[in-house]
Amino acid sequence: MAYYNPEPPFSHGDQLRVGILIANLGTPDAATSSALRRYLGQFLMDRRVVEIPRFIWCWILHCIILVIRPKKSAAKYAQVWTPEGSPLLAHAQKQTQLLSGFLVQKIKSPFAIELGMSYGNPSMKAAIEKLKAQHCDRILVFPLFPQYAASSTAAVFDATWKVLLKMRNVPAVRTVRSYHDNPAYIAALAKSVHAYWQINGKPSKLVMSFHGVPKVHLTKGDPYHCACHKTGRLLGEALGLGKDEYMVAFQSRFGKQEWLKPYLAGVLEDLGKTKTKRIDVICPGFSADCLETLEEIAMEGKEIFTHAGGGEYHYIPALNENEAWIHAMTEIALENLQGWVTTEWDGMQAKKDNEMTKLRAQVMGAN
Repeated sequence: MAYYNPEPPFSHGDQLRVGILIANLGTPDAATSSALRRYLGQFLMDRRVVEIPRFIWCWILHCIILVIRPKKSAAKYAQVWTPEGSPLLAHAQKQTQLLSGFLVQKIKSPFAIELGMSYGNPSMKAAIEKLKAQHCDRILVFPLFPQYAASSTAAVFDATWKVLLKMRNVPAVRTVRSYHDNPAYIAALAKSVHAYWQINGKPSKLVMSFHGVPKVHLTKGDPYHCACHKTGRLLGEALGLGKDEYMVAFQSRFGKQEWLKPYLAGVLEDLGKTKTKRIDVICPGFSADCLETLEEIAMEGKEIFTHAGGGEYHYIPALNENEAWIHAMTEIALENLQGWVTTEWDGMQAKKDNEMTKLRAQVMGAN
């Protein structure tokens, strides 16, 4: 059996393109126990996600977690599942389509854009193979994680490298590492909050909730914690908020080890106990609404806050297909595509050049 995967058909004179790979974490194929078991098995076996020694973790995962958790997770997914399927996938597909439309207005040279997930479908392998089939010899990997973390952004890069390791003709690759302080991203967040407040009024406090990671990741050098706080500070400044009008917290804790603090559940309970009249919660690290925002924040978070005695609770939706966010994605992509794309591309001249290339190849005896 060959080690390298077959290359897609190629002829001299085929038009080369720049590929853009939009990447997100992933989602199960359905809100069922079997689909969750497959998805969680892939997700939780990634060393980037769980750093427990394999001989211990494999036993815990397969004998306990994958026996108990899929059914519970499927029930939660069922609460947020849409006619289009997974909300994360539906939003990511729309974001990819809209970004393509925005980029067409900015650049003239040929490009292709595909969506891939670190876990589940569409897979990174499928996305990269589609780009290769469209003769992309350069690929920009664009993870939809504003704040770099080893368990998210680096996992996307790992998934990319694993595919490229099996390719004979490897494309040039660039990566968007982070954009937690990018002005266009901060402006998109601020605009979405202002738009929400114009309709619903302002809260007593704005809570910015980021996905948690084990504290040991911070002590070992992961910059995620600092990036989250910088995003929070910049968003607070953009909104004109005082330091006592907003706060940063971390959600989605798993297991018994210490994670980044303050824990969102504790924050919500404390705000409820002090009879806070109204809080708004936003998740700046999530580019699209998903289980962690729609169920954990919008539903569970509200229950914690109101049960503790709090007043109104509002969840501000993720950026999703917000025009300001697609504009920000466009700006970030263009910053990282410099030298690869141009506004001065001449299609007719390119066709002539490609025909000449094909002719030269034929003279040399090649296809």
